[in-house]
Amino acid sequence: MRLNVPLTGAPEVDAVREVIESGYLTQGAKTAAFEDSIRAYTSARHAAAVSSATTGLHLALVALGVQPGDEVVIPGFSFPATANAVIQQGAIPVFVDIDAATFNLDPALLEAAITDRTRAIMPVHAFGLCADMDAITAVAERRGLPVLEDAACALGGTYDGRHAGTLGTAGVYSFHPRKIITTAEGGMITTDDDALAARISVLRAHGAVRGELFMEFVDAGFNYRLSDVHSAIGLAQMTRIDEIVSGRRRAAAALTSRVAGIAGVQAPTEPAGTAHTFQSYVVRLDDDIDRDEVIRRMRTRDVETTLGTYGMHLQPYFRERFAIPDAALPETTRAHHQALTLPLYPQLTDDDLDTVAEALRLSVGESPRR
Repeated sequence: MRLNVPLTGAPEVDAVREVIESGYLTQGAKTAAFEDSIRAYTSARHAAAVSSATTGLHLALVALGVQPGDEVVIPGFSFPATANAVIQQGAIPVFVDIDAATFNLDPALLEAAITDRTRAIMPVHAFGLCADMDAITAVAERRGLPVLEDAACALGGTYDGRHAGTLGTAGVYSFHPRKIITTAEGGMITTDDDALAARISVLRAHGAVRGELFMEFVDAGFNYRLSDVHSAIGLAQMTRIDEIVSGRRRAAAALTSRVAGIAGVQAPTEPAGTAHTFQSYVVRLDDDIDRDEVIRRMRTRDVETTLGTYGMHLQPYFRERFAIPDAALPETTRAHHQALTLPLYPQLTDDDLDTVAEALRLSVGESPRR
């Protein structure tokens, strides 16, 4: 059983065929329509499609004025693209530990991480669960800092009724096949800031402004555009966004009821006022359980699993460059070693969920204790 299977079919195939037959493949009318659909769904004032969430994060940091040598505060527990976007701008990622229950940046540790070189705060909505944005934005407003949401996993997630990606200065979604909707590869930046949106639009397309007859280049921009081929897939996906999100939530609730009684396994949490997308269904194993051995044993039962995500300070590049001791990020270190992602997607049947839970119960029971 695979970890994730995108919910795609004839509508996506027909949408791509239409674009190919039109002869116009690059960023155009389909991309504009896709941006409109994200704006309408999230109530964001502006949405700019980009080639990936990683390029979106980088582009947003540039547009926010982050310069080489500046610092950007991020959680220690995330896919390395979060830190890579900061490093690509020549800036320095400052890793903050996470809350053990939610896997999100711990706001209580945020103030201490801010220095006179800090230029932005970049929380991540881990696995589709919104970070504690009221606490984070309160610190940001007090210190005069923009908040860039890494909402890669969180399209469809909400915080006090507001959409992830619309809670800070700007937000970025991912449309990788493991995310909520997919365009194969792609991303989207959302913001309510008119000036920021205008700068993103210029920087996204080589720093160009289109005049009456041709373009003028007013900045040293990037080629971070999204093609109409990808956007057509996204438009088709947006027609079923409610089905996808509700299907993931249904499957997550059903899986939670099945894993809740397994000794040594802690199911995901959903704080009051939040709606989790469950882009990934991530459990935490007790510290004496060998998580990697559980992954191996699940594989023998034909159930694909993986780690939750990465303690970035434990990866070779970041360890060598920043030399952050494990003790400085204890919950991040623990999550890196003990978090486990289980299969979850709307197409899973009750029998499938039974299979996942039973494989987990057996694999945990068989794994040696430390």
